[in-house]
Amino acid sequence: MTTNRDYYDILGLQREASEEEIKKAYRQMALKYHPDRNQNDKRAEEKFKEATEAYEVLKDPQKRQIYDQYGHAGLQGARGAGGFGFESFDISDALRAFMRDFGGFGGSFDEVFGFGGRTSRRGRRVYRGEDLRLSLSVTLEEIAEGVEKSLKVKINDRCPECGGTGAAEGTNKTTCPQCSGSGEVRHVARSLFGQVVNVAACGYCGGTGETIPSPCRKCKGDGRGQVEKSIKVKIPGGVMDGNYITLQGAGNAGPKGGPHGDLVVFIHEVEHDLFERHGDDLLIQVPISMSQAVLGATVSVPTLDGSVDLKIPAGTQSGKLFRVRNSGIKHLRSQGKGDQIVRVHVWTPTKLDRQAKELFARLSELETVSAPKPSKSFLDKLKESLGV
Repeated sequence: MTTNRDYYDILGLQREASEEEIKKAYRQMALKYHPDRNQNDKRAEEKFKEATEAYEVLKDPQKRQIYDQYGHAGLQGARGAGGFGFESFDISDALRAFMRDFGGFGGSFDEVFGFGGRTSRRGRRVYRGEDLRLSLSVTLEEIAEGVEKSLKVKINDRCPECGGTGAAEGTNKTTCPQCSGSGEVRHVARSLFGQVVNVAACGYCGGTGETIPSPCRKCKGDGRGQVEKSIKVKIPGGVMDGNYITLQGAGNAGPKGGPHGDLVVFIHEVEHDLFERHGDDLLIQVPISMSQAVLGATVSVPTLDGSVDLKIPAGTQSGKLFRVRNSGIKHLRSQGKGDQIVRVHVWTPTKLDRQAKELFARLSELETVSAPKPSKSFLDKLKESLGV
């Protein structure tokens, strides 16, 4: 389930909402639409999933930044390899997310929802795998339109021998004798204010509710082993050096069958031989001859998509800026592209034969116009052209 509604609207928040406001708004909605309070109510279930999806993005500073910049398109990743994982986001994922952050209110989950002292498997702890980070080099040509890259990464994945359980083949996990499988232990104390119940993770089983009598010989009971995987990542057009893309669930697996962490891919923009990037605009310097500058000409100018013809008017001065529309970088958050700025540089020959020298000498005698006074610098002109 992936909603197309604005995440802030779903939770009834302003875009400047604080982390505490996000958490409070989600908790109120989650308690209102939780499936245990709305038995067999599909509409409430969808509301619960929708609110949880919004919360999962907005509570995370990295994901929230990407959503604020790129919208829903920025959260879309290669299916099965990550993205933000909402292509297959179901009620089980939503319940796990809710229990992860709101499972402990000073009592068990069942006490919060009024179901008494029933032992709940939801109290068991599941340990999430570590996040991984890597740098991906991308060329300007790839950034201009966007590209899909295939990455080879080494991660701790499910142990192939035990399937991630950590138990030896033919054996099973057993219920923890200390917490009876709940994953929690309770300490009751009395004070002047009455009875106080503290709930904590079971130290005997680490909160999992299970023990492994016969650990897997390959992973020694951890449930993980290192493997090399090929993962696809979609780089949207217009990204910049230092931007990052989070592939949810593509990091290390958690121990003993725990969920995977994330893979965070940081973009490294490779410097180009010809072009200098200014936002979504590109700057290139093109040399022209003295005769082309004086008489005017049509010259071929390279772009990221090939070459285009640029008309040089007669009397063009060195440093003159020309704009080639829609030949720059694709806009990341809107339609269209930036432009290409062409700076012409009048090239002065350094080696002349006798005939050329005579022609230049004759030209010097014919010149009747003196050089103009100094004008705005090239940097000023460039700033004007780029609108900075």
